[in-house]
Amino acid sequence: MFTGIITGMGRIVAIHSLGSSSNHGKRLTIQAPPGYLDDVGLGDSIAHNGACMTVTSLEPSSHQFTIDVSAESLDKTCGLDQPGIINLEKALRANDRLGGHLVSGHVDGIGRVTHFAQIGESWALRILAPREMGKYLAYKGSITVNGVSLTVNRVADLGGDAENAPGCEVSINLIPHTVHNTALGQLAAGSPVNLEIDLIARYVERMLQDNSTQPATL
Repeated sequence: MFTGIITGMGRIVAIHSLGSSSNHGKRLTIQAPPGYLDDVGLGDSIAHNGACMTVTSLEPSSHQFTIDVSAESLDKTCGLDQPGIINLEKALRANDRLGGHLVSGHVDGIGRVTHFAQIGESWALRILAPREMGKYLAYKGSITVNGVSLTVNRVADLGGDAENAPGCEVSINLIPHTVHNTALGQLAAGSPVNLEIDLIARYVERMLQDNSTQPATL
């Protein structure tokens, strides 16, 4: 589990194919900030732009580690198939502060930035999310963008109605600290982003589904 509070900004510095076809994944070498790997061990989980991956090798002296990303994960995420800056978050400890919201590290869909501009001291960010994610997004609710826990300021279903809309646009306000201390400052109109809906929304939907089947009693 994660909280969506970024603990460091890393950089993908090398990408190696794990096979010769598109059915194979990639091995990524990540450059971490100095000291970031001091409490990291082999097999630990770290979220990379919001996608939970397992540390497969460590080189603390050079501040580098590797992760293996499957073809399925590459297909369902963005930003993990090319060199560049990424958001990093170590897995939540049981005694940590829950500074953001409950995040699983499983990407629900890829959105696209429609607007990113500075307004006063802050930045206005608008993202077009896939239509099927619209029902999970709510005013003042939580959403994870490239691993960052953010608050939704406005939701707009684009199109004739929510059923047939091409997507759902969410508006978000970013404070300077977020822009300067995460990779979100690298975004621009047209940038793809990894999105994860609020974990609680998943359970609410499940509870609202047909509950005519009752659990068996012994």
